[in-house]
Amino acid sequence: MSFFCQQVWEQVFAKVKRAVVFMDAACAESLHWACGGAERLLQAGALNVKEFSSFESGGPEQPKAVFVVSTLLKGRTVDIIRDIVSLSNFQYCVVFTAVSHAVHLQAHNAPSSAEAEGGGQVVFEQFEEKLCQWMGNMNYTAEVQHAALFLAPISPHLFVTPAFSLLFPLMNLDLAQINSARPEKKKFATLTDVDFSSLSLELQLEIRSLVSSLNNLFEYISVREECFAVGTLSRIIAGDLANYTQAKMRRKTAQHKASVIFVDRTLDLTGAVGHHGDNLAEKIISLLPKLPGHMNDVMVNMVELTSLQTDDASCSIIAPGCLAQPK
Repeated sequence: MSFFCQQVWEQVFAKVKRAVVFMDAACAESLHWACGGAERLLQAGALNVKEFSSFESGGPEQPKAVFVVSTLLKGRTVDIIRDIVSLSNFQYCVVFTAVSHAVHLQAHNAPSSAEAEGGGQVVFEQFEEKLCQWMGNMNYTAEVQHAALFLAPISPHLFVTPAFSLLFPLMNLDLAQINSARPEKKKFATLTDVDFSSLSLELQLEIRSLVSSLNNLFEYISVREECFAVGTLSRIIAGDLANYTQAKMRRKTAQHKASVIFVDRTLDLTGAVGHHGDNLAEKIISLLPKLPGHMNDVMVNMVELTSLQTDDASCSIIAPGCLAQPK
């Protein structure tokens, strides 16, 4: 798994030389676990690494920017990129998105067959034109690429997906909201009746993005998967993966087999929220505060290991340690 993550991040490292890098929290967490964090970007030649925020910008002598985002190039993400570029003097912009071009086509209501029929990556090409407009010169350089930056390898046999940390199983309140937009005679009686097409466009895109990302992983390890699902949302995700066009093509040439089990954790709340203290890792994660901007790492106070002591609780002399960087 770590090899897959490192190979994907190499796409980014190859573009960051003499560039200011702007990265959102989900991609930062993936980099944190996969390659050691911002230090790896600086080693690759990046001038600086900044938060993906409208309040950030490049310096007057920094003509190149690299944006690394886990989201669709649409809505708020586009607004932030425009704000940063407009406040800077960039002549060369590279954007990496963890969302595939096929999902971007769906988000823009374009037929999914457009790319396969030789339409190229039209959404990315249009965004490159926008970048040049925001930079103020159509002769400047802009690139938009997809990179599957969705994994954070916690250990050799465990990974999490920070970009999908808010993807939550459907509840009865969701059923009421879905039914409110349907005719009286076509309302669903239970959550088990809900299908992919009845979900909101936002949730459809998030599921399709997860499916596309998983397909990239399975393609890398050359796996033909057999899916099992427990729960409504898990059933929808497994069904979408089974019917995903790129996944069908991959399965024809895959060399290995694997079973994939999707489970709605709301069906096992006792196990999900229980803290039994059976192991040291569980005690560490439950007791220590979260590392800012992260969903899966904690802050370890390193001051006690030094001679730099202070009574001021707000004074941070030493950066906190964390689980991803034990050294």
